[in-house]
Amino acid sequence: MNPIDFQAIDWDNIPKTEHKGETGTSFWQTKEFNGLRIRIVEYSSCYLADHWCQKGHIVHCLEGDFISELENGEEISLHKGMTYIVSDNLSSHRSVSKDGVKLLIIDGEFLK
Repeated sequence: MNPIDFQAIDWDNIPKTEHKGETGTSFWQTKEFNGLRIRIVEYSSCYLADHWCQKGHIVHCLEGDFISELENGEEISLHKGMTYIVSDNLSSHRSVSKDGVKLLIIDGEFLK
């Protein structure tokens, strides 16, 4: 991973992209660097991801709450101020949000 110069990210100037879930919608604001992706992600109410994810993430809940379902049936509830971390290929997980949530998600080569 290449070094990243000091910089501030003004999320108000990062456009949102829409991503449909199995139900509901997510909106991503994404900043990418070599080997690193940082996103502010908002899930609508009644959101269910449309896939099981194997990718590693650091996920910090900024507002609201959500459930990270694991394919083995386990459910991890997270609310404002909580974080989870997982490396690539160590779990099969997907997000569920009943009332909507806002997350900071960081992923990249360092989670392989």
